[in-house]
Amino acid sequence: MEQEYQNILVGIDGSEQALLAFKKAVEVARRNRGTVYVVNVIDQQFYNFMGYAPIDQTVVDQQTEAAKQMIEDCKAYGKTVDYQDIEGIIAYGSVRETMAINLPKKYKIDLIMVGQSGLNAVERFMTGSVASYVIRRAPCDVLIVSDEEEVAKE
Repeated sequence: MEQEYQNILVGIDGSEQALLAFKKAVEVARRNRGTVYVVNVIDQQFYNFMGYAPIDQTVVDQQTEAAKQMIEDCKAYGKTVDYQDIEGIIAYGSVRETMAINLPKKYKIDLIMVGQSGLNAVERFMTGSVASYVIRRAPCDVLIVSDEEEVAKE
């Protein structure tokens, strides 16, 4: 059975892992004549030792501007490789729920591509891995993109 992925969701957060996942998503979409939905999710809560607290609106506005720039950078990359079927999404809320449940349903996503976590052990403990949550909850196939160069170093 040959799988064709028409709607590919990839999350970007400014990390090298996310950029690598995006570039690979472009190539998968090109082979399948599909669309890449590149998303940056802005979580309006932050974790501190007392629990979760809202983030100041100024910070959210700054994150929104940064997200717009990341999406524009992705679209510019698409032009350099002659691929322009890239849709940008800025979403607000839980990164996990948005990537694993909300956006796949809304956009009929059939493949989610995420970069392997760049978090250290303490950060993973505090926030958990988005990738592992997406793997468990997504209604479609999930591809975790690893950085071959980093793996080779280990």
